[in-house]
Amino acid sequence: MRRKLCRRVNRMTDAPKKVVLAYSGGLDTSIILKWLQTEYGCEVITFTADLGQGEELEPARQKAELLGIAPENIHIEDLREEFVRDFVFPMFRANALYEGLYLLGTSIARPLISKRLVELAHQHGADAVAHGATGKGNDQVRFELSAYALDPSIKVIAPWRLWDLTSRTKLIEFAEQNQIPIAKDKRGEAPFSVDANLLHTSSEGKALENPAEAAPDYVYQRTVNPEDAPDQPEFIEITFERGDAVAINGEALSPATILTRLNELGGKHGIGRLDFVENRFVGMKSRGIYETPGGTILLEAHRGIEQITLDSGSGHLKDSLMPRYAELIYNGFWFSPEREMLQALIDKSQEHVSGTVRLKLYKGLATCVGRWSDQSLYSEAHVTFEDDAGAYDQKDAAGFIRLNALRLKLVANRNARNK
Repeated sequence: MRRKLCRRVNRMTDAPKKVVLAYSGGLDTSIILKWLQTEYGCEVITFTADLGQGEELEPARQKAELLGIAPENIHIEDLREEFVRDFVFPMFRANALYEGLYLLGTSIARPLISKRLVELAHQHGADAVAHGATGKGNDQVRFELSAYALDPSIKVIAPWRLWDLTSRTKLIEFAEQNQIPIAKDKRGEAPFSVDANLLHTSSEGKALENPAEAAPDYVYQRTVNPEDAPDQPEFIEITFERGDAVAINGEALSPATILTRLNELGGKHGIGRLDFVENRFVGMKSRGIYETPGGTILLEAHRGIEQITLDSGSGHLKDSLMPRYAELIYNGFWFSPEREMLQALIDKSQEHVSGTVRLKLYKGLATCVGRWSDQSLYSEAHVTFEDDAGAYDQKDAAGFIRLNALRLKLVANRNARNK
């Protein structure tokens, strides 16, 4: 009892006076909001980001007001364009895939949320920010590394690592004791947890925890079953400038509008589903179901335009660096010097990555079927099976092969001598 009291006194001694909370309006973050008020007696500012999750966000404002937050301390911001322009598109210039498969939809959203939390803390004179990530996942790392990179003096409060509300029952009891509205379906166990933004949906936990069991059909929210997708393929064209998509079928669109349109097309054709067991940064393995319809199309298109505009040296170097770049984003190091260094190299590689790609969308697949560019390095004169009119002298290949074979011959001779 005495030890518990000491911890309480120490916590109150170091208590923040004003906290900016990443607030969704859901049960967990509403409980966190009230817990911050009761535990620390501090003023709370709420921040809710519209990243294209597809939910009505006005209820978050109403819930915050119900819990005593002053209107001037409630921030709901549409960040979709900034999200795609400044975070998603730079990542896609790298063709980033974590562990060869995951398009990093959750990972890339956290730095932007952290950035706004810190900016709002400065705006309101707050001395701390808070998030609702648990102590088992990656998001706690991403939120906090980003916050500390932007403001080394900021305090970060992670209630899931501090409180004793360690079960759904205790959370419900706390909510009822503090008059926090509880949706009826929250009184039971949710079948799985969902995170969503304009790039993807991520579902994990509960019904998905056994990786040997196929995910139920009801888990998928943005894509039709590929077997039920249209029986006729659809062809689209995506235009790129310096590595970023700028138009679909010749229509110039903003970054967020492009991704929204591609999501609609991909979802219709069942594109972008992934059942994935990944290695979390904190050490455990986790099974997730991801839907990234627009991102899957965008990746195929970007690789298609790079095929004709990047030389082999640049392309192969870029591909060799991609796993490291993807790992940095997954692990929460978006604002690290090494990610920024890699980004500079990647962006340099995109100077001539401009042109148009034609894709076929059909039954869960996005396939590049054509690409053209004023910056193209493809020379039909050099590769033709017909008369190339002297564009390439095939005799040159003999010396090229002899020089490359020299070291192999020397190794073979040595091995023969030592038998």
